Amino acid sequence: MHAARTRIKLCGMTREQDVDAAVAAGADAVGFVLYAASPRGVSIERAAELARRLPPFVAPVLLFVNHSAAEVAAACALVPHCTAQFHGDESPQECFEMTGGGLRPYLRAARIPLGADAAGFDLVNYAHHYSKAQAILLDAHVDGYGGGGKAFNWSLLPPNVNAHLVLSGGLDCANVGDGINQLRPRCKSLTVDVSSGIEADAPGGGTLKGIKDPEKINQFVAAVRAADERLSRMP
Repeated sequence: MHAARTRIKLCGMTREQDVDAAVAAGADAVGFVLYAASPRGVSIERAAELARRLPPFVAPVLLFVNHSAAEVAAACALVPHCTAQFHGDESPQECFEMTGGGLRPYLRAARIPLGADAAGFDLVNYAHHYSKAQAILLDAHVDGYGGGGKAFNWSLLPPNVNAHLVLSGGLDCANVGDGINQLRPRCKSLTVDVSSGIEADAPGGGTLKGIKDPEKINQFVAAVRAADERLSRMP
């Protein structure tokens, strides 16, 4: 039986109503991007303000990209129960030290190449390299940092990774079920992480970055639960 529940992280929050919608839909974690170059970026103070709306047992996650140790410490002090998420060039030692020598949980992003090149990414070795991370977050390797809303080829990842994984990059309610089917049998546990896939549609096409759509949030969560239900029925 495959009875484990897929956890859900909704990321790139910038507004109170979107945080509230994420909580109402049943999100396990809510992410705030502290990378100034991102269109979804917020200040540390704004992230702390939004995080105070979260009830117990919904985790705030702060996304860092090559921030200094002082900046990470200041942000974590303002959001004391946060999980850190490192998306830059941080080494295993830097991640460990900037989270208090293992006192604070952190995620480490792995940038998976697009297309057939995904097969060449040694995820097993990467997870071993960052073994002190609570989980390895899988995102597509695009220009810049912090995620680009692109999906990599999940089927090309190793069949067995001794780590908790967070699947990110280009997820939405239409494809998250396939991602869960592909990834959950390959790791200790699986979380799915969505940002652009729950954003409001822009009038000229694309999405309004940082502006979430409550209907898309609910559809995404429902798709995850449906995938879990299908897996629970498998022998």
